[in-house]
Amino acid sequence: MLLQLEMLRDAIHRGYYMLDTYRYQSPEKCQTKDQILSCSWSVSKNFAKSHCLFGRNAQILEQLQDSLDRLSSMIVDVDELCMFWTSYPRLYHQPYSMHILLSNYMFGRQMEAELVVNFLIQQPHGAEEPEVLPIVGPGRVGKSTLVAHVCKDERVRGHFSEILFLHDHDFTDDDFTLGEGSAREHKNCLSSSNRDGRLLVVVELVGDVDEDTWDRFYYASKQCMLSGSKIIIISRSCRIAKFGTRTTLTLKILSHEAYWYFFKTLTFGSVDPETHPRLVHLAMEIARTLNGTMIGANVTAQLLRNNFDIRFWSKVLTFLRGYVQKHVSKIGEHSSDVLRDHRSTYLGRMGTSYEEIMIYQQYKRTPQEKVPLIMFDDVMYGSIRPHGKFEALLWKSRIPPYYNYVHGCEIRKLETTAVKRKRSAKNGVV
Repeated sequence: MLLQLEMLRDAIHRGYYMLDTYRYQSPEKCQTKDQILSCSWSVSKNFAKSHCLFGRNAQILEQLQDSLDRLSSMIVDVDELCMFWTSYPRLYHQPYSMHILLSNYMFGRQMEAELVVNFLIQQPHGAEEPEVLPIVGPGRVGKSTLVAHVCKDERVRGHFSEILFLHDHDFTDDDFTLGEGSAREHKNCLSSSNRDGRLLVVVELVGDVDEDTWDRFYYASKQCMLSGSKIIIISRSCRIAKFGTRTTLTLKILSHEAYWYFFKTLTFGSVDPETHPRLVHLAMEIARTLNGTMIGANVTAQLLRNNFDIRFWSKVLTFLRGYVQKHVSKIGEHSSDVLRDHRSTYLGRMGTSYEEIMIYQQYKRTPQEKVPLIMFDDVMYGSIRPHGKFEALLWKSRIPPYYNYVHGCEIRKLETTAVKRKRSAKNGVV
């Protein structure tokens, strides 16, 4: 049922994306504003025939028809799926308040969350040793956020007596103990009705852990964890898969179609996109330059929503295209891919062609830790220009675990290399 729901959701996102691609084409492809607005229509099975006059859109129409056929085949028999849905609480929202809903829960990971919950609450069969679920994926794809959401689920909170969070520095000692020295972040907020003593340990690693270290940790865990206890290990490295007793859960970057739905909803908020077709076209092009980064979607959507002006959006698109193309030609990678790997890189500054922002470090800070007052988007898109090395707050997450994302930066002036004539006095020849 989960896989069927995932397929249906992906097909809906593809359908939305194809509709928007057809409706909100660039002004160069629509001769008049009336033509742009005429692209807004309701879907029917024979819509391709009714729009055959748009010859240049034949390919898009063919893709639209394919998306419609996929959806039609999926909903032929959904009785079991509807019964599956009835076991979950309904989410009530108005059509133009969807952005509030999306900004307060983890988008696009419902199936993965349910798989993790099923792993945690499932009773072990036979083996008394704690089961291990590895979760891997690139940086900033939502691994820690997924686990934080799962740990807040009432089914999980009622199943375990305690939830412990361990990090890289907890593996520096030779003696592993899960006693009072461990990070019991959820000790006092779990259901007191559970007296079985089951323990959930979440291990978050930045890099790898060698096999000997893991074996010693796992042996120590078996000595003090009761039957039914579970371990989740999180890392960007796929090498931790060998430590799992269950199939590794791999988180991937959202598809471009799902990413567009998320970005569009946050950007326009309560405004009906169909009343601003030219802005929707600009938003689609901006979404393409962001390359699937969720923090970038949140930051950029807020920036555009606060500056709801076509000239400003055009300026942002031109700026993003320029520095992304420059970064790819110089480094060979998109800047977002470099940042996901926590490597140093540079970003441009809008409004100036002779400065760039060097990013040396990236931090995740808890809500209890102090964060800088300087906002990164004010440096990148605004007029704030700190001197020397500084820290800037990139984004305050509104969903668990409520991390604050901080960049360690420095603004550098680009060196302009002037072509100079070299003179040679040899043999009196200039």
